[in-house]
Amino acid sequence: MKPSEILKNIIPIFEKNSPNPKTELEYIDPFQLAVAVILSAQCTDVRVNMVTPKLFKVFPTAEKMAKATIEEVFDLIKSISYPNNKAKHLIGMSKMLIEEFNNQLPSDIELLQKLPGVGRKTANVLASVLFNKPTFAVDTHVFRVCNRIGLTINAKNPLQTEQQILAIAEPAQIPNLHHWLILHGRYVCKARKPLCEECLINKFCNYFLYFV
Repeated sequence: MKPSEILKNIIPIFEKNSPNPKTELEYIDPFQLAVAVILSAQCTDVRVNMVTPKLFKVFPTAEKMAKATIEEVFDLIKSISYPNNKAKHLIGMSKMLIEEFNNQLPSDIELLQKLPGVGRKTANVLASVLFNKPTFAVDTHVFRVCNRIGLTINAKNPLQTEQQILAIAEPAQIPNLHHWLILHGRYVCKARKPLCEECLINKFCNYFLYFV
């Protein structure tokens, strides 16, 4: 089955069972989402959500965060992966947000990537979640699920995955598709032991059809 055919078949299933998929990161405004997504790199959303309440209590805004010391931020996020680097990124991102972007997160992917700690994946997440743009962020779950079920063909890296998905999906489908695939990879199509027998889309999955 071609990737476009697989996509056509699984979209209605996802829509029926999860009509309004959302990020599991907890936040109340664009700045806090940016912080949470930066912290989530190579770290679970569960861990990030354990850390951000205390962090946002002390530094709820870019103005507050920009005045923080690395040590102060580090102490609040030290249970997160790479806390020293991320503390530097959060402070640098906050300063640039104020000084160059009038304390408003830009919607443009290229401009977002100028912010410290914001790579292509993070920029795509922010553009999609905050501005509903048809940008497709690829994390480890999305990369694995797309290759495993056959939505991509021999994609070697996240950029190739992104490009192949954008080539077959309608722009309006992209924001939800990102969340569907993350959640599917997190809870069903797991890395080591995928729950194939319980999977709602298994009859359209190349892995299930040919390797299980």
